[in-house]
Amino acid sequence: DLKIIHGTTGFFVSMPSKKRKDGTYKDIAHPINNETRRMIEEKIIAEYQKVLAEGGSAKALDND
Repeated sequence: DLKIIHGTTGFFVSMPSKKRKDGTYKDIAHPINNETRRMIEEKIIAEYQKVLAEGGSAKALDND
């Protein structure tokens, strides 16, 4: 449930969360610190860009 989002300063990764009954969201995974978040984002975004360069689609794939 990770999402790659193109923001005003470039791509970033939105961590998975689940919607609660009251309509708010609760993170179900969150990096322990900024260094870990940066490492995760760099690897995910690099792979995303690799797939796009190979002619893949920017559309999210659902593997369920």
